[in-house]
Amino acid sequence: MVLMAPVTTPYFIFKSRKTKGMILFVVFLATFTMVSVAEIYIYSNMKEKSKYDDLPPITRQIMEISDSLKVTTSELDIGLAGLEKLSKVDSRIKELKYTIEFIENLRTLLFKNQLAINQLVKFLLNNKSYLVKKDLNWIYGIQEFYTDKKVIRQTHSLETYLNDFQALLQYVVINFYHITEHKTQEHLKNYDEYYIRYRRAVDTHNSFNLQRLEFQNKFLLKHPYLTPYLPGERQTETLLLWE
Repeated sequence: MVLMAPVTTPYFIFKSRKTKGMILFVVFLATFTMVSVAEIYIYSNMKEKSKYDDLPPITRQIMEISDSLKVTTSELDIGLAGLEKLSKVDSRIKELKYTIEFIENLRTLLFKNQLAINQLVKFLLNNKSYLVKKDLNWIYGIQEFYTDKKVIRQTHSLETYLNDFQALLQYVVINFYHITEHKTQEHLKNYDEYYIRYRRAVDTHNSFNLQRLEFQNKFLLKHPYLTPYLPGERQTETLLLWE
């Protein structure tokens, strides 16, 4: 009703009664704004959902899976950037527990990302005959990228890093006062072992991540047409050590 009202409606509402007219005008304006925003939001969602409707079913599925993969990759990279900030806070039990929970969420994001990768690779393998028939062999470059040993190795090193970092923090939380105040030799020795394992995981991941970055840059230069189907620039900063 608001959208179908004449353009002059606010004027007559305001002109009819000064005080009540102003109230009615504000109500009209607020309702009009809310309805307009809602319509724009609904239209945007419908447009987003139907953006691949004109494509063949196989191509549409590839695009949808690829979009899902790019979203999970972006979420994972944003989470890793957040973990870098958390690793710089003071070593207090509250912050340590929060960081442990944050790492657990990152592991979930990593699992979703890997699931999306596996889904895409499996889909391409299952539809190989169709894609070859349609002269879409080029699309197997996506599978080539995600199954490359450098990409796989970087993913595994990230998983190891998260596991070892979480194990270190959990040990510190459980034995916080033994390590920070009493400084018992047994607990300090165990802490050193956890820390060395964690530090080794950081160094390994930084090395593998650099190799993955170099491979990705060369791969996209060689196959620029695959850029829409692959993640953008991923985590480029080296992981810092937690002290």
